[in-house]
Amino acid sequence: MYPEFWPEDEPFRQILGLLVLTNLGALVIYLLFGSLSYYFIFDHSLMKHPQFLENQVQREIKFALQSMPWISIPTVALFFAEVRGYSRLYDNIDDSPYGWFGAISSMFSFLFFTDMCIYWIHRFLHHKLVYKRLHKPHHIWKVASPFASHAFHPIDGFLQSLPYHIYPFLFPLHKVVYLGLYIFVNIWTVSIHDGDYRVPKFLKEVINGSAHHTDHHLYFDYNYGQYFTLWDKIGGSYKNPSSFEGKGPHDLLRKLREESELNKNSNGHENKFCENGKNK
Repeated sequence: MYPEFWPEDEPFRQILGLLVLTNLGALVIYLLFGSLSYYFIFDHSLMKHPQFLENQVQREIKFALQSMPWISIPTVALFFAEVRGYSRLYDNIDDSPYGWFGAISSMFSFLFFTDMCIYWIHRFLHHKLVYKRLHKPHHIWKVASPFASHAFHPIDGFLQSLPYHIYPFLFPLHKVVYLGLYIFVNIWTVSIHDGDYRVPKFLKEVINGSAHHTDHHLYFDYNYGQYFTLWDKIGGSYKNPSSFEGKGPHDLLRKLREESELNKNSNGHENKFCENGKNK
């Protein structure tokens, strides 16, 4: 695809290639996993919730697609630094200072490191000096769909992804592990916006799932974490999800349905009473 006189390690060629790959990769991951989640996991009854906006899904997708190219620019700058050898990424297990143990343990340390950093970045984005300009657009979606997962202001989206890029500059990380983790965190971001609040009972206190993140959107000052509840508990911002207490979005919809049926039954009895009165 490239002319022979354009060397493979030429900086401009690398930047161009990274821009294309990053934008296409982000687009495929977002639309593929967002669509799978939307059609097979997301409870469409949530679209009847009073705080679910008109044409919200289309608006979420449009917002995300407009933001992604801008987010990719600083992201590619960091990828370029990695490609040029400034990070601690390595190709072969033999290059790892700790062998297979290092490659496997890096998966867990990556998740704990990024969870810690994202917690504080996310909490900073809720500060009154920056919230309205940067993070408020993501909180338009009070009851989110999976497509809200990447519907960020570009600066907001990049800041919350920054820990993923910082990690390989600080710690050794296999390139394939890095790619797998990068895909995983994007899928996880989709999953915490999917409205499926089911979590194994023994993990409810540990995992920051969709139920926790839904309350973050609804109540603003709680559950800033990405994967775990640890930093919310340390930072005093943990809230037991309302859906675990019978007060979540599904419970409100159930209550509204019951009230609607009750009103219909009441109106039916009144009409019947009136008809009987006329007949007499």
